[in-house]
Amino acid sequence: MDFSHSGKPTDNPLIESFNGSFRDECPAPIGSCHWAMRTRIESWRQDYNYFRTRSAIGDVPLAKYVTQF
Repeated sequence: MDFSHSGKPTDNPLIESFNGSFRDECPAPIGSCHWAMRTRIESWRQDYNYFRTRSAIGDVPLAKYVTQF
């Protein structure tokens, strides 16, 4: 983080790539996004936070790990 410059897309290409893909699939603001797209995003968020395990935190889902604190 010491070498990162805020606002520079080359400093975080993974996130910039994700943001670009997300904007391509959902060009409208999130509030007026098509219902199916919002459902898909919510499904991904639930999977990412509640079911996908992470080896760095003891092979538990993120939500379970957070509740330990």
